[in-house]
Amino acid sequence: MDVDMVNMFAIAAGTLAIPLLLFMASFLLWPSSLIKVYYWYWRRTLGMHIRYSDCGGYRFSYSCRGKPGLRPSILMLHDFSAHKDTWLQMVKYLPKHLHLLCVDMPGHEGTTRTDTDDYSIQSQVKRIRQFVEAIRLNRKPFHLVGISMGGTVAGVYAACYPSDLCSMTLICPAGLKNQNKSKFDIQMDDVEQSQYRLNIPLIPSSPEEMEEMLKLCSRVRFRVPEQILQGLVDVRIPHNDFYHELFMEIMGENSKYALHDHMQQITTPLQIIWGKQDQVVDVSGAALLKEALPGSRVDLLDNCGHSVVMERPRQTAKLIFDFIISQQGTENASTKKKS
Repeated sequence: MDVDMVNMFAIAAGTLAIPLLLFMASFLLWPSSLIKVYYWYWRRTLGMHIRYSDCGGYRFSYSCRGKPGLRPSILMLHDFSAHKDTWLQMVKYLPKHLHLLCVDMPGHEGTTRTDTDDYSIQSQVKRIRQFVEAIRLNRKPFHLVGISMGGTVAGVYAACYPSDLCSMTLICPAGLKNQNKSKFDIQMDDVEQSQYRLNIPLIPSSPEEMEEMLKLCSRVRFRVPEQILQGLVDVRIPHNDFYHELFMEIMGENSKYALHDHMQQITTPLQIIWGKQDQVVDVSGAALLKEALPGSRVDLLDNCGHSVVMERPRQTAKLIFDFIISQQGTENASTKKKS
């Protein structure tokens, strides 16, 4: 009997040890694989499903949850060099009955990337419209959310296709002539003076540079193990040439201030969310937008940097959902008065 018990415990210990050893091996040898598994797990847990839309030889990759209902659908546009899974932390706090779509921006992750494509802000706007029409999202006005570069694209989209939208949220959008320079702006002055011999802070190629980028983008200081930093770099390095090309495109004359050039044309009800300690895009941009579009709602977040969705996912989700409800209430009241 004692021998049987010992054998049973040995088998149980061996069974537990195998996945543990595999996990440790993945953590030490293939941290980038572990990161992919992490995103897969959260997509599955949150009920987000990956879908593809093909149109005119161009493929869009996106994740979605739910179906169109009484509330408007929500389309989310991520930041420079990010991907659709950027939004997962915030999706966690949004009601499950909402119809959510997170698309990979042109050239990013699972969406088509070509050497001949134009990645200027205007061209990205046209691509997102192509996606919207391909999945027939604009059969009913939807709510558009964009962060940083995605915020620039969202703002210009609203100016060009106002009938597609019922409301919009811009989270620390780029593309404005802000009153104050951010830490990133000052760093970029040095990069430009070096004729780009210095590395662009948002395109890391080593764990050390990745750590510096995280410090630049976030007010909250996350303690990230070196292996995870290496994994994050390993995931990005194959795409760094593209990120450099894209960065030069969106910082070019026709794109750098695209939102500023189009903001007077925006008629969509607008919510602006910004971290007060943003070191990438200065928070003075919120006042600039508010002045140009007086009816806008502005929510400034204390002790928060540029990575608003990562630093304040619950608060951001609540602010967006509350804004959507308030806009629906305003629209319903307006309809009743007309009738």
